[in-house]
Order: sequence, then structure tokens, then C-alpha cells
Amino acid sequence: MQYSLTLPADYDMGIIRDRVRRNGHALDDRAGLALKAYLIRSRGVDDSQVNQYAPFYLWNSTAAMTHFLIGGGGFQNIVRDFGRPPVSQWTGIAAVRGRLAGEPLAASRRITALPQPSHGDAAASIDDAMAELHTLADSPEVHTAALAFDPRDWQLLLFALWADAVPADQPADERYEVLHLSAPELDLAVQ
Repeated sequence: MQYSLTLPADYDMGIIRDRVRRNGHALDDRAGLALKAYLIRSRGVDDSQVNQYAPFYLWNSTAAMTHFLIGGGGFQNIVRDFGRPPVSQWTGIAAVRGRLAGEPLAASRRITALPQPSHGDAAASIDDAMAELHTLADSPEVHTAALAFDPRDWQLLLFALWADAVPADQPADERYEVLHLSAPELDLAVQ
């Protein structure tokens, strides 16, 4: 799950940094949550054209996710301060733990379209993405990587948390800075 708050070009991203510093720990022990990566993109950094707060979640429980979003489980603070953003959701295929033992400082996200039935085999595309996921997990620079599927738009999502920076040769639609990582039930989600 991910939502993105695109902020004005002259927005002081220090406000988001302070918000996460004050409140990021609130989900450190949240039942049903594998991880929440508090992510930002800053205009002019890593080719970003926007200032954005875009946290990414892996949930072990859809009930816990729903409670977070509509049951008073924490999302009401975002709605109160920024309005109710659209929330993207994917069906998880796999999550793997990388070799990085420390805290990640960067993240990448890539979305690829699955081929039309007349142009290729979607199952083969998923197999290729799974192989890439396991290759990422072998990297000493990767903390966690996840692969998910969007059946509405027929897309695959590949998300990874990195040690210091997303490698320049790593294909990514978005590159983020990680301000905090809450991972209360990560061990239940990863292979």
C-alpha cells in the first residue's frame, strides 16, 4: 500500500522530516504491519521533479490495514493535515529479506506493465520478476524487497529498501529517501 502527498515546489521538506521524527515511532509495534517505510522525494534530488511524502507499507493483515485507514488507526492524522489522498494497493506476491542488517536510507519503486495476452506470457513476466527479486535479496546493500501485482491495471510493482542510495544502474521509476522504518512484523512477511 502507498499514498503520495505531492507538495508545493517551495515546500520546506524539513516540516515532513520533523513530523516523522516526532511521530514515526507510532507504528513501531503495530499489529498486522510488516513494515512502513517513511519515504520522501525532494525536488532536484535523484531526478525528482517534485517534493513528495510517500510512505510505503507491507501489511500482513488486510483487517489491520483497513483499521489503519478508516478505523482510527492512525491515518486520520494525514487526512486531518493534508486531506484524504488516494491509496494504491497491490496484491503481494513475495517479500524477501536482503543481507543488509542496518537501517535502510534509500528506497526504489518500479512499476511495469504485464504484457497483453497477444504479446507475451504474463506468468513468464512474473517468473522473471521473482528471479530479479531474489537477485536483489542477495545484495549486501538491500534490506528488504517486495514484488506485488495490480490486477486492475495489470502491472507489477518491485519495491526495495537500500543501504545508502539506490545504485545508479538500478532501474527505478522513483527513488526515495527513507526517514524511518517501522518493521514490527517483518519476519512474518519475508521468505
